[in-house]
Formats: sequence, structure tokens, C-alpha cells
Amino acid sequence: MPRAQIFVTDAQAPHQATQMLVARIQQRRPAARQLVLGEKFTESTAFPLLRLGVKGLLNYDQAREALPLAIEAVWAGGFWVPRMVLSRFVDWVLRAVEAPRAMKGPADLSPRERQVLDVLLENCPNKEIGKKLHISERTVKFHVSRLLEKFGVRRRTDLILLWFQNRSSHL
Repeated sequence: MPRAQIFVTDAQAPHQATQMLVARIQQRRPAARQLVLGEKFTESTAFPLLRLGVKGLLNYDQAREALPLAIEAVWAGGFWVPRMVLSRFVDWVLRAVEAPRAMKGPADLSPRERQVLDVLLENCPNKEIGKKLHISERTVKFHVSRLLEKFGVRRRTDLILLWFQNRSSHL
């Protein structure tokens, strides 16, 4: 297997074969990031790949223009997933697992950052996080920005996915 940092897999094979290939790459190169190209991604095809640790899903019709951007995003530690698929996946994750408490993350999280993180993982907006923790929305924005920086992601959705992927790999 090549010592690549990013693997781009063509999902033209049957879904199970693609999943097996992704799992094998993940097993042999756990630090590598994976991007899968396919005709169309549905819940039944995308969710298993995301659970395996795939960071990017790109449709063939978008690949010509978006592949360099997708590779850059995945390389930087983010995700490149169609918005609707990502939204449904996050909803599914939040319904499928018990309350997201005690997430292990960077050791330098303050007690307040841990509280904000716990509520953020419930997919609450900043205003609701502030109400639950009795802090201003501006303070929530500050803590969320710090959390994104500490976890090395750009968006709160990326943080939720990162949490889920790390958690499922330790189960």
C-alpha cells in the first residue's frame, strides 16, 4: 500500500467493496485521510463511509471543479461532504448515540470550554448554549472559536463529526 497522506477512492465498485477498501486503508494507514468519489451519495452509501472515517465525499459531476478544493479541505483536517448528506448524518449521529458527555479532547481545555463543548455536541446554536450555561452569546462565540482552534477544525459540524469518529473508533 502506498504511503500517501490522502487517498482518493473511486466508488464505482459495489458499495460493500468500496467500504472494504476504505476500511483496509484505514487499518493500514490510520493517519491518512480519505476522499471518496462516486456517482451519488445517499444515506445508505455515505453513512457507512463516514463512520469508517472518510473525510470527503465528492460526486463525479462536481469532481472536475471541486476536487482540488476537496483535497485541500480534507488535507487541512476538515470535511468535504454534500451539505444535505452531512446534515442528515449529523442528525442521525445525535439521535443514534447517548448524550455526548465526557468527550476526550485536548488536555488544555478549560472547565468552561468543556461545558460549552458538551452543549455544542447537542447541536445547539450559540444563543441556546448561552442560555443553558448562563453566559452571553458573545462569550459562547469566543469559546466555540477556541474549541475549533484547539481541535484543528473550521466548523462546528466538523467538530461533531470528529467527536463521533473518534468515539466510534474507541468503542
